[in-house]
Amino acid sequence: MKIKICGMKYHDNIKQVAALQPDYLGFIFYERSKRNFEGVIPDISDRIIKTGVFVDESIDFILNKVQKYSLKAIQLHGDESPELCKQLFTIKDLEVIKVFSMGDDFDLGSLIPYEEVCDCFLFDTKGKEKGGNGIAFNWGLLKGYSSKKPFFLSGGIGLEELNSIKEFFKMDASKYCFAIDLNSKFEVEPGFKDIEKLKIFIQNLKPNN
Repeated sequence: MKIKICGMKYHDNIKQVAALQPDYLGFIFYERSKRNFEGVIPDISDRIIKTGVFVDESIDFILNKVQKYSLKAIQLHGDESPELCKQLFTIKDLEVIKVFSMGDDFDLGSLIPYEEVCDCFLFDTKGKEKGGNGIAFNWGLLKGYSSKKPFFLSGGIGLEELNSIKEFFKMDASKYCFAIDLNSKFEVEPGFKDIEKLKIFIQNLKPNN
């Protein structure tokens, strides 16, 4: 199981989190976010996939950040069309992650147009903010998941959810869940992560790490 830690913001804290060897580190490029990133990313292991998070931005804006920060993945957190995803999907060595906000009325059929134009999905909680709401959605909504596209499980996941995650992995859909996305439940303040809490979570999820 891979780990993505998102909403990084502060230089020294980035280095501390990177030392835990997560698989992905997420940097949010969205001015309305409390975790909007404008700094310098310190040198971190090449094995960590630097991921840029965008909300309804132009391709030019996205590619500017990809080049500036040497991003290896982009996470599209808005209402991006399949056509826009396709243009980005054709770029070599750039992983495209399309986010879907999960509410009780979510239609799994809405995933179909994105099947061939992204590398994986990310399921987050539908809320007031574009991510970082600190609330887990009803994972039972994925019971009817029929896609073979791998996905990230996100939305209000903290230490309290460790047992729930173990239960989730008894569901058929969980075989396509290849990563857990962590953010607000591990923060001292927006963008500043609690290292000890992250250590505990990672050790429980990846005991051989």
